[in-house]
Amino acid sequence: MIYFLSDAHLGSRAIDDPQLHQQTIISMLRTMAKDATAIYMLGDIFDFWCEFFWRDKSKEQYRPFLQTIKEITDKGVEVHFFIGNHDIWTFGWLAEQTGMTIHRKPETITVNGKRVFLAHGDGLVPKNYLRQLPTKVQKKIKQFIFLRKVFHNPIIQFFFRLLPASWGNEFGYEWAKKSRLKEKDGTYPYKGEEKEELVLFAKEQEQAGNHHDLYIFGHRHIELDLMLSRDSRMMILGDCWRMFTYVQVNDNFEVMMMNYE
Repeated sequence: MIYFLSDAHLGSRAIDDPQLHQQTIISMLRTMAKDATAIYMLGDIFDFWCEFFWRDKSKEQYRPFLQTIKEITDKGVEVHFFIGNHDIWTFGWLAEQTGMTIHRKPETITVNGKRVFLAHGDGLVPKNYLRQLPTKVQKKIKQFIFLRKVFHNPIIQFFFRLLPASWGNEFGYEWAKKSRLKEKDGTYPYKGEEKEELVLFAKEQEQAGNHHDLYIFGHRHIELDLMLSRDSRMMILGDCWRMFTYVQVNDNFEVMMMNYE
């Protein structure tokens, strides 16, 4: 069995009981590991993650989670970690501690002869998408794209890592907290098939001849299971801090969206 999950936002200051939340994710992963050949975490597993040059005591809060991942990889289960827009800044330490494979861009894998496209989802804006949107919405998306470029810039990353860890973490966690608080109000609904950017991105790939049997994304924090055509399907994973949703794919390429309870 192969499992896919995303958007746990571990450590979020908007979560009432972060330790209970972490234990739920750990329990979820241990259940998966019983029959998993691979586990794919598609971004934003942490609400903020940066590996500073200086000692960072805050990482100790994640010790149970990190140890669980190490136990799973030591048993021979592949664990893949895709950076999201909240946990971009990993530079080797996370992989060393856990045995995970880190991915910094979308990937295509093959499962039972089927092509599966995997990505967190941030930054995947289809061509001409912005033109159909109101000016105010265009401005917000352009701001996000600009910030994404800034956060991915290696020079800016270097200087940010020079900050004392306590300063950098305070900035990062407080910035991230705003998004989680907005989500508690339910402000990010599904936009519909003709407006949802990840749906349009997947359709664009199909039209360009880059066929995949299955697309799996995180990022949007909505549950979506949609047939793009007779032989192409896409899914958005929901999240693992409110809905605790994930996707499982068995050896016969039977695909199911599940809820962990």
